Amino acid sequence: MNVAAVSPVPSEPARSGVPRSLVVADVGGTFARLAVAETLPGQAPRLGSYRTYACADHPSLAAILADFTASLGQPMASAVVAIAGLLDGDTLINANLPWTVSLSATRRESGLPDLQLINDFEAVALAIPYLQADTLVPLNGDADPAKTFPALVLGPGTGLGAALRFADGERPVLASEIGHAALGAGNALELHVLGQLLQRWPHVDNERVLSGSGLMNLYPCLCELRGVEPQWTSTEALIAAARLGDDALAVETLQVFCAWLGSLAGDAAIAVGARSVYLAGGISTHVQDFLADGRFRERFLNKGVLTDVLRQVPVWRVEHGQLGVLGAAAWHAARTPAHD
Repeated sequence: MNVAAVSPVPSEPARSGVPRSLVVADVGGTFARLAVAETLPGQAPRLGSYRTYACADHPSLAAILADFTASLGQPMASAVVAIAGLLDGDTLINANLPWTVSLSATRRESGLPDLQLINDFEAVALAIPYLQADTLVPLNGDADPAKTFPALVLGPGTGLGAALRFADGERPVLASEIGHAALGAGNALELHVLGQLLQRWPHVDNERVLSGSGLMNLYPCLCELRGVEPQWTSTEALIAAARLGDDALAVETLQVFCAWLGSLAGDAAIAVGARSVYLAGGISTHVQDFLADGRFRERFLNKGVLTDVLRQVPVWRVEHGQLGVLGAAAWHAARTPAHD
């Protein structure tokens, strides 16, 4: 999409057949991904001017939004930001962002008075109907994605996000904070790891292990259990070492991570009655070989009398880097009335 050719229509609702343009963003603990979207109710959003920012390099969300809109060369007043966390009044509750977020201050400082914040995985779930088959890598089962609602969307990134997507209805997505629910161990090794983590925190939630930052909690625990000195101090270095296969503890860390994630995915699917599971989030792509080696699926299915039920629940890893911004645009389109 050529952004310069898009009429901004910043504050008027879209007329029938006339697209409305707005800024859309997907903000996680590490990166913020922004684009300009053209939306029409009932149609797939169109995205352009896609750009990625490192969150830690900027003093606030407002600064990122202001920089992006300034680069467009045209006025913009509307924006939808899909962001990790839970909005409590005017304040976003999030443990992984490098700065605090106030909705009113962000509107004022960004120059975007019509700014809305939504949960990042609510946006990801809203984008699910727009996925093409070639973006889905099967990890379990075999089914038509169009017939598998409700769909659980689960994603380890800097944190751990989740949402439940229904086929239709006035509220098609139920957002979740499953990342902050208590982590459950499924074998002796995981019990040992959980025991170590409980010495550091009185509440060990899922994302203490099942996230990018969680990998750097899991790895030193395994090193201690194996009597090995840790070699890696960042998630990126750990994953790179594991993918090369040169470091046995790095490999084991990713194997344990993916198996544990499979266990959580199975538990969550049972808890919400999901008929399909989509794995999104930045970490899923980086550990794709470990997700596909069978450990994830084995633990996903290891649910006693419900094992055969879960065999019929397809699980896909999603290869699509713009789900959050696409979902933010879809959220806006669903709430934009058409006028003649």
